[in-house]
Amino acid sequence: MTVNRSYLNAVTPSRVLNTIIYTNVILFIISLIFSGRSIHTGFNPFNALSPATDVLVFLGASGKIPIQAYQAWESLITANWLHGSLLHIVFNMLALKTVAPLVMAEYGVFRMFSIYTLSGAAGFLLSVMGNVPLTIGASSGLCGLIGALLYFGRSSKGLRAQQVYQQTSGWIISLAVIGFLLPNINNWGHAGGLIGGIALGWILGYDDRRRENRWDRGLAVFLTGITVLLLAFPVIQGFFLVFF
Repeated sequence: MTVNRSYLNAVTPSRVLNTIIYTNVILFIISLIFSGRSIHTGFNPFNALSPATDVLVFLGASGKIPIQAYQAWESLITANWLHGSLLHIVFNMLALKTVAPLVMAEYGVFRMFSIYTLSGAAGFLLSVMGNVPLTIGASSGLCGLIGALLYFGRSSKGLRAQQVYQQTSGWIISLAVIGFLLPNINNWGHAGGLIGGIALGWILGYDDRRRENRWDRGLAVFLTGITVLLLAFPVIQGFFLVFF
């Protein structure tokens, strides 16, 4: 029991959020290192400090090409942790820092991570069905978190739920506008993540309906282990290919 309490005390919202952000940043830096002289530079903020496309595919980018050509189904998990430019990762991490704490407050730390991971995979799966050739980024998982908040705000009662619903509705409208105005936005991924988040919010439930239990913790730990393995393998392999 002491070990379990120590473990649970160590898994705090701030530590989980920081770990997710640091992992995204580290993988972005690694993708730049592996790209070498193939890094895309320039004054266009949408392309500044962009890793090479073949490096992103190697590290786990998803889409129709990786899955149909290489049967890289693991990319449904790994693509959620990769980014295509400096602006891309900064925008997504700032959004994550805003959205994730709200989800953790209503669903708990473990369910938040499960929603983030599984809804991200749902977004990339729908991207394949929508014939998106190549896609990466945390926005699918982020849309999943927004979807879970939308479900909470719509199905729960009270002032808090109403505020969450109004806020998330505004985010969804903003995402729709951005998706049509800006280039290279994966609207399929956003839609799949949003739908997945709503579904997972219903399936997993939030604190007002039930507290997190050992099954929630077990699912999150399992998904963490799978994610670490899938991300670590190409990184380790890449370092041997680049430096040895």
